[in-house]
Amino acid sequence: MVEIELDGKKVEVPPGSMVMHAADKAGTYIPHFCYHKKLSIAANCRMCLVDVEKAPKPMPACATPVTQGMVVRTQSDKAVKAQKSVMEFLLINHPLDCPICDQGGECQLQDLAVGYGGGASRYEEEKRVVFHKDVGPLISMEEMSRCIHCTRCVRFGQEIAGIMELGMSHRGEHSEIETFVGESVDSELSGSMVDICPVGALTSKPFRYQARTWELSRRKSVSPHDSTGANLIVQVKNNRVMRVVPLENEAVNECWIADRDRFSYEAVNGEDRLTHPMLKQGGEWTTVDWQTALEYVANGLKQVQSEQGAGAIGLLASPHSTVEELYLAGALVRGLGSQNIDSRLRAADYGNAAAAGQARWLGLPIAELSTLDRVLVVGSNLRKDHPLFAQRIRQAARKGAQVNVLWAAAQDWALPVANAVQADAGYWAVALAGIAAAVAESQGVAAPAHVEITAEARAVAASLLSGERKAVLLGNAAAHHEQASGLLALAQWIATQTGARVGYLTEAANTVGAQLVRALPGDAGLNATQMLTGGLKAALLLSVEPGADTAVCTQGLQQTDMVVTLSPFKTNLDVSDVLLPIAPFTETSGSFVNAEGRLQGFHAVVKPLGEARPAWKVLRVLGNLLGLPGFDAESSQAVLAQALPGVELGDCVPAQRLSNATAAAVDTTVTSGTPCVAPIYQLDGLVRRAPSLQLTADGRAAQRAEEGVCA
Repeated sequence: MVEIELDGKKVEVPPGSMVMHAADKAGTYIPHFCYHKKLSIAANCRMCLVDVEKAPKPMPACATPVTQGMVVRTQSDKAVKAQKSVMEFLLINHPLDCPICDQGGECQLQDLAVGYGGGASRYEEEKRVVFHKDVGPLISMEEMSRCIHCTRCVRFGQEIAGIMELGMSHRGEHSEIETFVGESVDSELSGSMVDICPVGALTSKPFRYQARTWELSRRKSVSPHDSTGANLIVQVKNNRVMRVVPLENEAVNECWIADRDRFSYEAVNGEDRLTHPMLKQGGEWTTVDWQTALEYVANGLKQVQSEQGAGAIGLLASPHSTVEELYLAGALVRGLGSQNIDSRLRAADYGNAAAAGQARWLGLPIAELSTLDRVLVVGSNLRKDHPLFAQRIRQAARKGAQVNVLWAAAQDWALPVANAVQADAGYWAVALAGIAAAVAESQGVAAPAHVEITAEARAVAASLLSGERKAVLLGNAAAHHEQASGLLALAQWIATQTGARVGYLTEAANTVGAQLVRALPGDAGLNATQMLTGGLKAALLLSVEPGADTAVCTQGLQQTDMVVTLSPFKTNLDVSDVLLPIAPFTETSGSFVNAEGRLQGFHAVVKPLGEARPAWKVLRVLGNLLGLPGFDAESSQAVLAQALPGVELGDCVPAQRLSNATAAAVDTTVTSGTPCVAPIYQLDGLVRRAPSLQLTADGRAAQRAEEGVCA
């Protein structure tokens, strides 16, 4: 450790640290703009100038390494004078438009100008003007005259997003931050540029001119999309969600969120919201009250149960539903005597399941993705399926980790890929067996399958046999593959031989939680495909839109006597008999279990829209109308205590309940099917209904694709 004196206090920091790091440790604030703890050091704003003893001039705290015995003063006359001089230069060209700036009230420049700015400017020349730029539907660059050239956005693209979409052109006072030849900003993490911009140069286009920061209430929440479980702050005005920004949690999402976490809130304010229960009578939809709708559903279920048997009743649940909703859904179906419940909506190999009471999971803490030395990613479009996991693996790659991939087509991974094995999905088992055989050849052991060993397979095997911290990660396409069990068996064998850990990236916000609360078929129960292809007479759809959320479409539901849709949106109108409006994540309390097994809870941030009600309450009342036991909980917390007893919010579930072990046999048969994987902005009903996300390059590409995600 190196000891320095900072404003009269002794501070110890590791060798190689900068003065800024010592100040952070000592709790001393040094004004700055370009410095950000997650980005490389640029030292181009000069706002952090400090007085270093024996130095002839003030030194930038962010770029001055500590030395033993260094004496630093951050508030001496020399330091303060230098900081005020820098502020004067920064304000020469900055427009005086704070009253209309979206950044007003949370602007770093505005805050520091109060302490370090002058009451008047000595410069009377005309301020420079930078013309606005259109970079897509998410980020507004309408007022780039405000830019102070800190280059945070440029470094974010290079280092965190993995794509240098912004750069600085020209020199001197003509310098501008812009895209390359008028391109748009298309990164799946692009909204984070708005967060790190210290002025109002980059702002949120959907939020633009919607509210002032001091008008907003701030409430914590958790993302309902992919399995990261990103922590959010939802900002509300007049019972309406206005903006979503990240809540820092180093163990989960650090200080970043993906664009679908940030902008999907548009859907909860959209015209497609279902606000009242509805019944289809004579082919026409009519609005009814809750009592009428729930009694209709209860009577219909009782009739099917008595006439067709409980086995004719089934429930399909979205893995984006909360732990509480999934637990009560399972209790409802099993209380009626049926075992037909499934949340594996896009699966093809239903035999690939953990033992009862256990769940497939990531296999390691999320934070450890950043520290891996070697990783093999199988069947995942990583940066689109799991943007924040990709960001962590990108950080590992920047530190020297070797990333190996097995995927069907060449693509831009936005990170250095050491070795790539490219094969059609039907040949993935063969390709993975080739890697296993190469490992076996190097280790002098018997291979799990006899296949040809390619040069690419040998390169991947050599990579995995080196390094210390290693993982084999199976993505959404591997989980939904016809040979999912066999792929897991091969991955497990490779991991055992190379000393790696094996895990699933897991698709949805609550994929792990759904397994833990048994939102899966029981003995002799029908799986999702069987239920959707005509196996039911009464079907309940919990936030499920067949064809968009499932591997098969709605034809089988045409044969049912009653279809009940519980959804925040007007959907499934062609097959449903009843629509029950339930609350999205912003209007209900609940919890999700993310990929690493961490249980995270959240509360409603606004009141339910219209007559919408939290799904757990709807299921509880329905259970009461059916006369089922165990439906007497008065709060979502009480339901959670029944669903996951002994697990505290914020903690990971016990290790014995998380398992990727498998007894499946290796199968290298070539298949013809394509795994059902949703594009980034088609993953769930919220992102599908967020207009700004659908206008992005990824959104437009999905719309141009063949009708239906998995038809």
